[in-house]
Amino acid sequence: MITRRFFGLLAAGFLPSRAASQTTSAPRRLQEDIPIAAQWISNALQSSDYGADFSPQSISEVERFFREQTKDGEPISDGLMAQDIGSRLFALGSYCGEVLRKELGGHWLTNDDDPEGEINAALEVGSGVTCWPMQRAMKRLRSSEDDLVAWAEGIRRG
Repeated sequence: MITRRFFGLLAAGFLPSRAASQTTSAPRRLQEDIPIAAQWISNALQSSDYGADFSPQSISEVERFFREQTKDGEPISDGLMAQDIGSRLFALGSYCGEVLRKELGGHWLTNDDDPEGEINAALEVGSGVTCWPMQRAMKRLRSSEDDLVAWAEGIRRG
């Protein structure tokens, strides 16, 4: 059995019910983890005054979060990205993907047997365009030129 990790970090503690599900029944699938992670980061962002309400324009709030919480491709020390970066990148990618999925329709393409399934999870939107939101979140961390708003607009245009 593969023990999944979020970008190299054990998931225990990130998703509260995850550890319990692994000891009492089969582990949750990525298809289940993605919306849970998206809701978790939405709540966390909203508690820090970011408008993460799953509306199409809320991706600009995630972009603002990256601008304010990172510098030169790294989280700012003592900022909101300073801890559990892997889990937070997974959740931010999940959030952006869920915004697009809710707006455009579509479904997640996941592989629970892939040890890097969290990174490789893809979203196919209703128009048939496929994107990789978790990889996009990782790229955004490394470079402010990988603007999430422009990326989302490109997906919307198909």
